[in-house]
Amino acid sequence: MALPKLQLYTTDYIYALPDGQRAELIDGQVYDMAPPNRVHQRLSFSLSRKISDFIDSKKGGCEVYPAPFAVFLNADSKNYVEPDISVICDKNKLDNRGCTGAPDWVIEISSPSTKQRDYGIKLFKYRTAGVREYWIVNPDVRIVNVYDFESDKKTDLYSFDDEISGCIFEEFKIRIGDLTD
Repeated sequence: MALPKLQLYTTDYIYALPDGQRAELIDGQVYDMAPPNRVHQRLSFSLSRKISDFIDSKKGGCEVYPAPFAVFLNADSKNYVEPDISVICDKNKLDNRGCTGAPDWVIEISSPSTKQRDYGIKLFKYRTAGVREYWIVNPDVRIVNVYDFESDKKTDLYSFDDEISGCIFEEFKIRIGDLTD
């Protein structure tokens, strides 16, 4: 007996959502997004600002985009995500719709409703799409998972009290706990 055929969606579905309703699309499957809480927003804003200030201080050409920002991960119509923070260094990937292809660095601020996606589905998708560095910031347990997809040298688990160095920006250092206290 054949299994029922799953409905596969495209970015047309995402763009047809009512104003204010957000969702992501991974391999044609829709994942609704709940509004972020205050801690999430504070972390997202503070991290975005710190990374952007660092890039500016080095006269770098990369750009930082906090969510909501459209990322067409595989440059197809079946994968659309809105990472909490996207850092893009190849300006050819940017247009008025967002980023087509993998950002260089992605940060997700995990919550109970996104945990399975952030640590499983997105970890796999970001790695296979060509993201160079991926952080999962989990405020509930005050842990940061850093994935160095280029060399794996800096892949590790950190507490909010640890000083964390960037992978693609080795001189960038941050203590996440300083952003929440």
